[in-house]
Amino acid sequence: MTTNGGEPGAAEPESGERPPPLLIATILGPEGNTGVHTHFRQLRAYLADLGEPTTLITPFSWGGPLATPVFGARLALARCSRPAGVAWYRFWHEVFLHQALRRALARAGKCVIYAQCPLSARAALAARQGPWQRVVMAVHFRVSQADEWAGKGEISRDGQMFRAIRRLERDVIPRTDGLMYVSEWARTALTRWLPEAARVPSVVIGNFVRAAPAARAEQAGEPLADLVTVGHLEPVKNHRYLLEVLAEAARAGHRLTLDIYGEGPLRRDLLRRAEELDVSGLIRLRGFAPDVRRRLPRYRAYVHVSYSESSSLAIIEAMAAGLPIVAANIGPIAELCDDGAEARFWPLDEPAMAARILTALLNSEADLRKAAGAARERFRREFDADVIAPRLLSFLTSHLQLWHESAKWAAPTQRLRRQ
Repeated sequence: MTTNGGEPGAAEPESGERPPPLLIATILGPEGNTGVHTHFRQLRAYLADLGEPTTLITPFSWGGPLATPVFGARLALARCSRPAGVAWYRFWHEVFLHQALRRALARAGKCVIYAQCPLSARAALAARQGPWQRVVMAVHFRVSQADEWAGKGEISRDGQMFRAIRRLERDVIPRTDGLMYVSEWARTALTRWLPEAARVPSVVIGNFVRAAPAARAEQAGEPLADLVTVGHLEPVKNHRYLLEVLAEAARAGHRLTLDIYGEGPLRRDLLRRAEELDVSGLIRLRGFAPDVRRRLPRYRAYVHVSYSESSSLAIIEAMAAGLPIVAANIGPIAELCDDGAEARFWPLDEPAMAARILTALLNSEADLRKAAGAARERFRREFDADVIAPRLLSFLTSHLQLWHESAKWAAPTQRLRRQ
């Protein structure tokens, strides 16, 4: 028997009663503050509470001290050519991840490899020992990873690297055993340019987080600011627009304060723009804060101005904290919250109108309380890990069951053919 990524003649492992082990594969490091990190961290935490083990496989799971100089060389290369830096990053992270997966899968037996991107899916397909090791990929990205790199300004949309990433995805995604989309928008965005993906068994399961412990108002401490937002300081997150909205609100007599959590290449640009708009005294760039979820209840509303998302864990976490949401109706945002209920939708091209929408909400304590209550209820119903994580686990493990059933039916046919 020859399998996709397996060895000829590889034997099926013995069946067991316990659920199959889950291996999470990612080209990212084990720690970080991206939405992907939050996704697999929340899944592992949920399973840990149930006493179920998971294994996280990253490029840093193999290579030891060799990883630092190999991965670090990208920084020097990117100074000469950003696309070359991207190519180096992707190539070596996949190489190291593939080696780590080969070692783990050689002794794993039946399992599900939950790949967090097309590169990790390709590494898993190449490393798996046979069809009893199923590869299911999460679609976290917007349209394509090529579009995400282009959105960061690292590659050109009409460049060779962009086309190479799209070719890889066109080859890999249809060969996976399953696809998990974090939003209906993400599924539509992918299948629009890659219709072959629609033939892969799939499901839409939104992101989730564990509910934060309830805290009384007096325990939360003094308010930190009026508004809060969380996100990497990069162009797609559109933080400059937030500064323009604050400036318009200040001109109308509403001096609103804002805390921005996140790091990134636009930090200096944002500080300079804040000075130009005379709002530097109203904003604080808080950097990365691992305890940001505990701080969220100390704000009045969560504001979001990204113009491209596949989902938004930041909005989900804000609703878990009972914060009203102010965001644009783009991409999957309407799948997370409703205008007039948990949220107020504002435009991303009219800062004066956006400021009016924002101040109208903040000036009405009744509206704030109503939106906060709706946000908490929406979270409990649609984004609580206790509600959503079992659906994801059911989808992941169903692929092994489906393979097992098909293998049982195929075995007698194979024996008859040999006779």
